[in-house]
Amino acid sequence: MTRTTERHRSASWRNKDAVASCALMRALVVLVVALMLAAVFAKAEAPVYSAASIVNAADNQSGTLAPNTLATIYGQNLATGTKALSAADIGGGILPTVFPGTGVHVIIGGLLANLIYVSPTQINLLVPPILNPGTVNLNVVVDGFAGPTVPLQLTAASPALFQLDPQTAIGTLADGSLITSSAPAAPGDLIVLYATGLGVTAPPPVYCQLPNSAAPLDQIANFSVLLDGVPVDPSAIAYAGVAPGFAGLYQINVTLPASVGANPQISVGFPGSLSPSGIAIPVQP
Repeated sequence: MTRTTERHRSASWRNKDAVASCALMRALVVLVVALMLAAVFAKAEAPVYSAASIVNAADNQSGTLAPNTLATIYGQNLATGTKALSAADIGGGILPTVFPGTGVHVIIGGLLANLIYVSPTQINLLVPPILNPGTVNLNVVVDGFAGPTVPLQLTAASPALFQLDPQTAIGTLADGSLITSSAPAAPGDLIVLYATGLGVTAPPPVYCQLPNSAAPLDQIANFSVLLDGVPVDPSAIAYAGVAPGFAGLYQINVTLPASVGANPQISVGFPGSLSPSGIAIPVQP
């Protein structure tokens, strides 16, 4: 009887040990799975982008940018929603640095960038105008998850013309009508071009504030518009500066010379810093 009772007690303790071991193993498995899932979700939510996917918003080319330049970041997990800047987002003329519900902030050189458009795969933003030329760091943070730190090279100017297509600059006539191959400009016409990255204006742009009045380029004496590589007469440039009511957008009002040829290649900028070549403006003499 005694031996039987001892055997039963021994078996009972072994069963309890087995149950405890199984429970411990299950707990460990649950913990490991939870940690793995947390790592997966963290990885899935962290923004993904690189230096090559940060471009000038006008010509879509990577490389240097300038203060007060419109830029685009392409990638994945860049926001939790999609939102474009609207008049309701600009209270008192102050540009937003975050869109509620999208979870995204962009930090450049320690400053929050103003947002123009965000989606999970694209961010359009304004490089803070009060930054100085040099190397600054860019980070995208979405709901507390930070993407990689990308060094960004800023120069005094990084000119680029906005384009209808990869070969054609956006331009309008004085009446606001769009210049196209089917509705070209003519020699002697006053045309308006649109660009970003043209640098400091007088007065300078104010951080987070929408410009509401004209401000010409600070270095207007060194600014040029080239048609087929030939600078137009400076007197033909009626205005080059910010486009009032638009953050980071510059406009150039220039009269086409009488000698201009058909569909000239056009570039704008400063000595050593011109907008990319290969862009034309539709003109028919």
